[in-house]
Amino acid sequence: MNSLFLSPSMRRIFLEVLILCVLSATVGLSLNFKLIFRVFSGKSVAPAVSNSAETSEGTIVAADAIDAFPIPIELVDLDELLSAGALLIDARSFHSYQQEHLAGALSLPFADFANQIEKFKQLIPVDQTLITYCSGYGCPDSFDLGVRLIQEGYLDVLVYEGGLPEWKDAGRALEGANQ
Repeated sequence: MNSLFLSPSMRRIFLEVLILCVLSATVGLSLNFKLIFRVFSGKSVAPAVSNSAETSEGTIVAADAIDAFPIPIELVDLDELLSAGALLIDARSFHSYQQEHLAGALSLPFADFANQIEKFKQLIPVDQTLITYCSGYGCPDSFDLGVRLIQEGYLDVLVYEGGLPEWKDAGRALEGANQ
């Protein structure tokens, strides 16, 4: 009984497919090594996109709010930004904020954005540097909040993707009822 899968020509085809797959994976991994390393080390993979542009006359103007996105930053960038006057904005629910939050952060829950934005705009000027955060890399609320803040006219919005978990792992100060 001679099986089609055991024929020499089928074995050769299978071996050629296997070699092509291994070769493709090797080339793909080698060309994207830096990106893969950043993903596995838990760092941001989003490109930094500027929220402003310089015209030929040297004037800086805000980019179109529809096309603008918050710039991702990492923990190492926070100290310099905070010392320069940046403001931390917690995008998580108010209950989560009350339990624990980054020291000095204000609460602006993304889920309650429509109800809170007018009060927020009265308190915080549009030229204030804002750093949104939430529950870490799997949480989209900080990015989505950043986009909405840009649409509301805020000029300098950053997103700290590591959020509360990375902050805690680094041993940084927290505030709230659980602290």
